Amino acid sequence: MASTIQIEKLAAEIGENIYIDVSGWHLYLADAHLHTTVAEKIFPAIEDRAVDEAKVMDVLRSIQVPLGGKQTFVTLAQLIPTAGQGDLLKLLEAYQDNW
Repeated sequence: MASTIQIEKLAAEIGENIYIDVSGWHLYLADAHLHTTVAEKIFPAIEDRAVDEAKVMDVLRSIQVPLGGKQTFVTLAQLIPTAGQGDLLKLLEAYQDNW
């Protein structure tokens, strides 16, 4: 079972390194207050040593991000560029290897 400190450490890494792209603007997940949600949802896969591209994409697709005062919602997978998704996978694999 992951401790709060472990999840917060992973969340900090995600928040500082992964961003969403909105009309060419990069908003890091920490600034968008999405980093902890990602860490909490992916941590069971890290504990099971099951982080892979499919699992990461499942998590990103499961997180709905409200836009325009909750007028519409898009998935986090739709907001993180492909390169950023690859960076997230590498970050999570490295974290898992050190777990």
